[in-house]
Amino acid sequence: MKFIPLAALGLATAALTAPAFAAEDDAATTTTTVAAAFSVDMPIEALMADERAKAVVLATLPDLDQHPAYEQFKGMSLTAVAPFSQGMITEEVLAKIATDLAAIQ
Repeated sequence: MKFIPLAALGLATAALTAPAFAAEDDAATTTTTVAAAFSVDMPIEALMADERAKAVVLATLPDLDQHPAYEQFKGMSLTAVAPFSQGMITEEVLAKIATDLAAIQ
């Protein structure tokens, strides 16, 4: 029975300190997001949400956002989708998109 009160105390302590850590993490994430900008490793839907990044992706992969399975893979990155693309998203395609995305930063 000693374990349950100690576990409860640990959870209560974690709950009290979690918001402070979350605020620090949000600030760090915002800074990192601005510095990192766009990459082929971020979710496709995030790329499509920005007109510049969307133009880069669609220049190489036209109609990607019109694909019948778009709703299923939009939360994945281009890198993650590549193995399932039946050869449409190759290493060369990823490299071109990555280069073009870096240019708009």
